[in-house]
Amino acid sequence: MNFIRLICATAVAGLFAIGCGNNSATPPPVAAPLTSTAPVRWEPTEAQPRLATTKLYIGPTEIVAEKAIMPKEIMTGMMFRTNIAEEEGMIFNLRQPERASFWMKNCPKPLSCAYIDPQGLILEIRQMEANDTNSIVANSDNVLFVLETARGWFERHGVHTGMVVQAESGPLIDALRPPGQ
Repeated sequence: MNFIRLICATAVAGLFAIGCGNNSATPPPVAAPLTSTAPVRWEPTEAQPRLATTKLYIGPTEIVAEKAIMPKEIMTGMMFRTNIAEEEGMIFNLRQPERASFWMKNCPKPLSCAYIDPQGLILEIRQMEANDTNSIVANSDNVLFVLETARGWFERHGVHTGMVVQAESGPLIDALRPPGQ
């Protein structure tokens, strides 16, 4: 029984979807009930409540971003959101650098996203279509943060690759630290 729990805990820690994104077309497994060996699938069914926010600065531009830090916050992201204000977005902390992969399942509004490295440097900006279940894979395996905004926000505000994103309290790495770290 402890072996089954260990397997389930490992699956939970290693596999989770990202924001409006996911690395596969099926939802990730989450912990199985202790009486079963089959994983229970969890997938968001509604928009999550507004998350805690931070003000981000990118050159002279600022945006207020909800902080998606915990696994279910990251997995839900902007799913089911029908209103995205021009000066608001969502910043995701992926917890370790990776080749991020986002999708737009259950996201009825098109978005733009910036893949950002651990130092806050924007590596690339991508356009995402509403409800698109095709993964938008980063070109770099050094993505630690992702900033989602209303579609075209980066262009409208003169934000481009090579710019650094800072939080109101300092570097992203400090401002978006998961609880307990």
